[in-house]
Amino acid sequence: MIQKPATAILLLAHGARDPSWAEPFRRIVARLGRKHPGIRVELAFLELMQPDLASAIASLAAGGIGQITVVPLFLAQGGHLKEDLPRLLDDIRRHHPGLRIDVTSAIGDSEDLTNAIADWVFAQHLSRSG
Repeated sequence: MIQKPATAILLLAHGARDPSWAEPFRRIVARLGRKHPGIRVELAFLELMQPDLASAIASLAAGGIGQITVVPLFLAQGGHLKEDLPRLLDDIRRHHPGLRIDVTSAIGDSEDLTNAIADWVFAQHLSRSG
């Protein structure tokens, strides 16, 4: 019987100079870990913070992970996702040829998520209206 490779989820955020900026993303990692304890979940950053994408993937691969789902925590498909991410992934795949790396669309492409944001925005407005 062929054994499936160990899998992981790698959340990818932009990064910022202020370390507290990453706190909401760390909460997402923690929630996923609590709800799905059998799946390894990590967080990486495109710039300004560590680990960067290449380091996070190298660490996962060294830990026996054979398949990674990269989830860009971006609201829109800008230059980082259209240009920078594919270039980075091409280089990473050359260094880890046996590793399967799948990339989802940006979270902002999810209609469920944008609907939830719109509902939250309206609830905020209502809570402040006289």
